[in-house]
Amino acid sequence: MTIVIVGAGALGSHLILLARNWPCTLKVLDFDRVETKNVMSQFHTKMGMGRNKAQGIQQAMQGMFGVKIEAVPHKLVPENVQALLGGAGLVIDCTDNAEARRCIQAFVRKTNTPCLHGCLSASGDFAQIVWDEIFKEDEEGTPGQPTCENGDNLPFHAFAAAQIAIVAQKFLKTGIKRSSMLISDKIIPLN
Repeated sequence: MTIVIVGAGALGSHLILLARNWPCTLKVLDFDRVETKNVMSQFHTKMGMGRNKAQGIQQAMQGMFGVKIEAVPHKLVPENVQALLGGAGLVIDCTDNAEARRCIQAFVRKTNTPCLHGCLSASGDFAQIVWDEIFKEDEEGTPGQPTCENGDNLPFHAFAAAQIAIVAQKFLKTGIKRSSMLISDKIIPLN
């Protein structure tokens, strides 16, 4: 099975670290570059500075664990969504913008592909882990609003990514889909 993780930032980068033992092919999509602020709050190394995030994490996973992932350094748009998400057995959305989420959602609904959305608040104290069947996109926040300018929210980002990994792993083993909200250190089931 191929699992496509869209977004290798605050959630996606930590999720990739936690998914390294899954019996699947991991395909990671991200068009952004690793910046200094990312090293403070995401699972990116200084060796990856200036590189594409998908390629940087590909290098880190290969170097640290010998895990090979497929890195796709492109922006997901309606014109390439079939090529980038086609063939996925599971899509995990770790993006931080409404445009990408709409593109993912349209594709997974059209193709009936299982999709788990991971969402972080800009304040860093709220997250959602929601299957597409019940996912409702919030209004887009203020453009450019920082979610991870420093390392202050790193523990919460990792906590949220761990919950995404747990939910996805349970689905892969049992087919059971659970959704939840995280507020600070509390997990609130949605189903």
